[in-house]
Amino acid sequence: MTMAREARGAPRKGRWIGHWEPDDPAFWESTGRRVARRNLIFSIVAEHLGFTLWTVWSIVAVKLGAYEFSTDQLFWIVSLPNLVGSALRIPYTFAPARFGGRDWTIASALFLLIPAVLLAVAVSDPGTPYWAFLAIAATAGLGGGNFASSMANITYFYPQSRQGAALGLNAAGGNIGVSSVQLLMPLVIGAFGLAAAGLFWVPFIVAASAGAYLFMDNLTSAKADPRDQLKIVTSGHTWIMSILYIGSFGSFIGYSTAFPLLIKSQFPEHTSLVGYAFVGALVGSLVRPAGGWLSDRLGGARVTLAGFAAMALALLLVWRGLAAHDITLFFGAYLLLIATTGVGNGSTYRMIPAIFRARATAGVPASDTEAFAEAAANGRRDASAAIGVISAIGAFGGFFINRGFGTSIGATGDASAALAAFAAFYAACLALTWFCYLRRAGSRAAAGLAAARV
Repeated sequence: MTMAREARGAPRKGRWIGHWEPDDPAFWESTGRRVARRNLIFSIVAEHLGFTLWTVWSIVAVKLGAYEFSTDQLFWIVSLPNLVGSALRIPYTFAPARFGGRDWTIASALFLLIPAVLLAVAVSDPGTPYWAFLAIAATAGLGGGNFASSMANITYFYPQSRQGAALGLNAAGGNIGVSSVQLLMPLVIGAFGLAAAGLFWVPFIVAASAGAYLFMDNLTSAKADPRDQLKIVTSGHTWIMSILYIGSFGSFIGYSTAFPLLIKSQFPEHTSLVGYAFVGALVGSLVRPAGGWLSDRLGGARVTLAGFAAMALALLLVWRGLAAHDITLFFGAYLLLIATTGVGNGSTYRMIPAIFRARATAGVPASDTEAFAEAAANGRRDASAAIGVISAIGAFGGFFINRGFGTSIGATGDASAALAAFAAFYAACLALTWFCYLRRAGSRAAAGLAAARV
């Protein structure tokens, strides 16, 4: 009886699943789909809260007028969570394989109590020094790490053919946390004061941890030695995709968190629009699954290439809006810019599992079912490790964008220099995507990846 239950993917004692074959159509239809969906739902809930705490300072910083910080100082406060969250994504990537996806989701959700409570402490004292604000804002980076562990965990649950949509939904559910915090916090702060920007999230954090405890699972097939997983950094594809992810996700988180401060600093007569900054993150989050969906059908590299071209064009419109001091053009162009980053988020993430599966199964005949299945499983483990490394490096883009805006505004009074630098980087990403994954004359590896519809 126990073996039969395990074969159907039923949880074992401690909610560990011992048998998991999502690429087997019969297994997927009978059991896999239901279990994967349940884990995806509660992964999204916890990851969503991670993003809210990670980016809460994008709104709180706008409300710190009583502390008389400069615009550049405020951009530092918004930047530091991005920096710390990016660094934490490396250890968070390997945590599900070490501790189990369910168990790590519980723990990482509870860690969010630290930045939530400390935020309330910081803003409750009018004498809190600037260095303390920097240190406390840095703890919000704990929320940024959640994304890497969540994505690394969910990739094990879904078959290759559905990973684009599944990872896109998981990521979008987290990304919407940026929109949630920018929508709700002005209202919460207005009603209850700045301290509520942290305390508001405490009951939700506890509820998310309880949901993960009750309804998520660990997979024995996802267990791996972190030292073996770290070998993924020797692959050139890991670094290529890291650069592309700086351009897609790094841009999304950077532009989303910078939006409120940009409105306040560049259009001080329209500060009421800060309350609508959430629309940017919402749009970018909602279109992310579309990027994954399109990539499942057209190939991630093609969609990524188009995404970088669109981002460069949107940046031109943002610059025009700033140069003309046209709030309508700026606001609309900025929303378009964040939307294009969302498409790129979905497409680049779709490329990662396809690349490492193609890499692992190259030269293994599909007719040798056992050998091919083993190679595919190795590719899935490599992809899970790569996802975390790539998401960590890519998230640094959020830090660079905020610091780019802060430095440019501090030195020249406007953001033109930063926008020019960002556009040049997108041109480089576009060329890299074409050269590595789309050109016809390439290496054997490139040809194999193209056949895998990267």
